[in-house]
Amino acid sequence: MKNVLTLFVALSVLALAGFIAPEKEKVTYAVDAQQSTIAWTGKKVTGQHEGTIKLKEGDLTVEGNKLTGGSFTVDMPTLTDHDLSGKDKAKLEGHLKSDDFFGVETHPEATFVITQATPKKGKQYEITGDLTIKGKTEPITFPATVTVKDSKVTADATLEIDRAKFDVRYGSGSFFDNLGDKAIYDNFELKISLVASNSTVGK
Repeated sequence: MKNVLTLFVALSVLALAGFIAPEKEKVTYAVDAQQSTIAWTGKKVTGQHEGTIKLKEGDLTVEGNKLTGGSFTVDMPTLTDHDLSGKDKAKLEGHLKSDDFFGVETHPEATFVITQATPKKGKQYEITGDLTIKGKTEPITFPATVTVKDSKVTADATLEIDRAKFDVRYGSGSFFDNLGDKAIYDNFELKISLVASNSTVGK
């Protein structure tokens, strides 16, 4: 009787094992900094400026074809203006890189680390993560479109960042009064397009 009971338990364990879902494979995709783009738009009372900044490196983590994480480093000295030329272009870029704005000599990198990626309808996600600019870290949340196909991941997002939270003070009504038409709005826009390919596979 004891042997029969032992056999029954063993068979039951084996049967249950067949219903246990296998562990999802975790895949890390390396972001291609050359194919990926970050475009910025900053607005002021009298107009706006537009340009780009380059991604230094990054990765996206996928489990079961769902985005679950990632981290990115932005090369701040590559900040470039696209709507001006000549001396005006050089003057604006120099000012944006100075301590009045992003202080790229002291803070040459900005980083973003995904802390939560929530799938929505279709390819839509809600991304939450920690953004670090000028040594200050703040959580941000924004929508993104993510496509996982074969050995490639693409991700696109448009988000607004409040520069005042990162102590970027110049021309900000959050820090100075009576700026009039010299005021520069705190929120600036980023349009991000990422292309990543499979680099490592693990569990």
